[in-house]
Amino acid sequence: MENVIHKRNGVNVDQLMQTIDLVKEDPEIAKFQFRAETEWLGGGHCKTKIKDFYGAKTEDSSRSRAFEIEGDEPPVLLGENNGANAVEALLHALASCLTVGFIYNAAAKGINVESLNFQMKGDLDLHAFLGLSESKRPGYEKIIVKYKVKSDAPKEQLKELCDYVQKTSPVLDMLRNPVPVEIEMI
Repeated sequence: MENVIHKRNGVNVDQLMQTIDLVKEDPEIAKFQFRAETEWLGGGHCKTKIKDFYGAKTEDSSRSRAFEIEGDEPPVLLGENNGANAVEALLHALASCLTVGFIYNAAAKGINVESLNFQMKGDLDLHAFLGLSESKRPGYEKIIVKYKVKSDAPKEQLKELCDYVQKTSPVLDMLRNPVPVEIEMI
């Protein structure tokens, strides 16, 4: 008898449910540590390498090579457009996290998704970054997220799904709630 893999929205639903059950049985499986190393390349240009991480009670060895993400600034901010700037990358991180949360939870709930699109806008004032204001914040003043989804599910069920994803998104949580960050020179 051959194993049948049940996929919905490209997600292995059986494996997803098994993972949830394993975490319920052993909460230590849910503890992860992600790592990144960034090197300055000149001007506003840098390159971040992401490869190793700890999760499911072990060091992961599934990646044979590091992912590389380049960051820079546009010329108007003295860069050379070698990559998205950090605040643009943050919009990507948020949209990526919301996408995974939406698609995985839709699959678990038996919802078929034909297409999903997030449109992101972040309003930022450079006064604090440039040292010209102590009353303005250096980060985004607000982020606006709009999404379009095509699915066979009723609109109300999709809205409930999106509300649930907002409660469980790690990146959205980090944006809405302060995260302790320790910075030290080595």
